[in-house]
Amino acid sequence: MSVTGAPANVDKLRHMAGTAPRVMVVDGSRVVRRLIGDVLSRELPDVRVVPCAGIAEATRALAEGPVDLVTTSLALPDGDGIDLARAVRDAAGQSYVPVIVVSGDAQSHLESRQFTEDVTDYFDKSLGHAALATFIRGYVQPEPVPGARVLYVEDSRVVALATKRMLERQQLEVTHFTGVEEALEYLEAHRGQADPGTNLVLTDVYLKGELEGSDLLDRIRNDFGYGKRRLPVLVMTGDANADNQSALLRAGANDLVLKPIEERLLITKTLFQLRLAKLA
Repeated sequence: MSVTGAPANVDKLRHMAGTAPRVMVVDGSRVVRRLIGDVLSRELPDVRVVPCAGIAEATRALAEGPVDLVTTSLALPDGDGIDLARAVRDAAGQSYVPVIVVSGDAQSHLESRQFTEDVTDYFDKSLGHAALATFIRGYVQPEPVPGARVLYVEDSRVVALATKRMLERQQLEVTHFTGVEEALEYLEAHRGQADPGTNLVLTDVYLKGELEGSDLLDRIRNDFGYGKRRLPVLVMTGDANADNQSALLRAGANDLVLKPIEERLLITKTLFQLRLAKLA
């Protein structure tokens, strides 16, 4: 289902071939499965919800046909969400399907880097089921947020050019700086105003100047006082060190974008954070 005015390459970001996504909802609670299913049906009229109580039921459902996305709670009657993610990957034709862990403990698991590579993303259920539907739509039916502004900090002009193109293809307005100092000057010019000057900050963590992405994150959260919903911050990093990644999340990063950058995940995370900020 195309969106009027959306760029043609939006289809490249879809995790589905048709217009009716088949979404598997795995949770031990029948009430939760129904709540999520009802919200998805309202937000995605063409969705086909496949409710499953646990890993065994989900495995049988996967054998009956492919799905476009899987949501799962961390705790399941016959295992956990990590086990389910592995089972999805083992199912024929399901190697690249997004598996989203939905849990109130997701943030702590993310910070401690307990999620395996089988888990595509996570969602904090305290944000509510309406936000979850928005999050899922971002994966199965990505839509641009025309005119949303991204303040982007990257000192490699080659990487910056490629990343800017990814963002601008989604009708995002990108203001690029090569250093944290320039970005802070820009934010300072808007201090105290209702509009912080941008809707989202995307920054590399390791930069050539005196200040790094972590310094920018610290200033945004502790000096300017912008919370995660007021000004989302995505941090790009090629550092595989789990402790370093955890530190960025504890310091206030909304999410991480691992390098090398995969366009689908970058855009999904960016658009979701922009929409979530609007829900505030």
